[in-house]
Amino acid sequence: MIETHDIHKSFGPLEVLKGIDLTVKKGEVVTIVGPSGAGKTTLLQIMGTLSRPDRGTVTIDGVPVQGMNDRELSRFRNRKIGFVFQFHHLLPEFTALENVMIPAFIAGRGRSESDRRARELLDMLGMSHRLTHKPAELSGGEQQRVAVARALMNDPAVLLADEPSGNLDTKNREELHRLFFTLRDTLGQTIVIVTHDEQLAETADRKIEMLDGRIVGGAGHPSGKEE
Repeated sequence: MIETHDIHKSFGPLEVLKGIDLTVKKGEVVTIVGPSGAGKTTLLQIMGTLSRPDRGTVTIDGVPVQGMNDRELSRFRNRKIGFVFQFHHLLPEFTALENVMIPAFIAGRGRSESDRRARELLDMLGMSHRLTHKPAELSGGEQQRVAVARALMNDPAVLLADEPSGNLDTKNREELHRLFFTLRDTLGQTIVIVTHDEQLAETADRKIEMLDGRIVGGAGHPSGKEE
């Protein structure tokens, strides 16, 4: 589902990624761990086409992305990749339902189809009673569930999460972690999570360990998974 080969990335004289080879298979939940500065978020951004590598290739759902221009990448990202961040980035002036619908509007889908899909997702995530509430009226856990629904709006091939539970209390963190595995089990969703949460990291199908811009553990393929 995701393949990176020989990914290098520098910022000025600082080489952040030093030749990353990684394959994530369909329906796999993978966590990426390591100390601050290991290159985890930079790798996730490259996998999500938010940043381009200096060298190397990225293939997502069978499509090589390195030859795309910015407009093509934006269109591909909108349809194929869902993002969940530590800070949910919901638009404060819109309701939960409206926030979830935004990616569908960007993709050119009609209002009635987008409304139906957004309601389905929010209902699946236990948020059907909060459709008309704006972000300021929602708890941190509820806001993150809305962010997850938004990430799933266009049925992405992959879901990428950067410290998604870093801002949540223990109860909401555990609920969000369970939700990721529910999405894998019910939707076959492929999920890559950058995290400092050891509990989440250990329960994933595979834990990738990074240090100083390199993968130092967990890069092998899991057994019994299909491409």
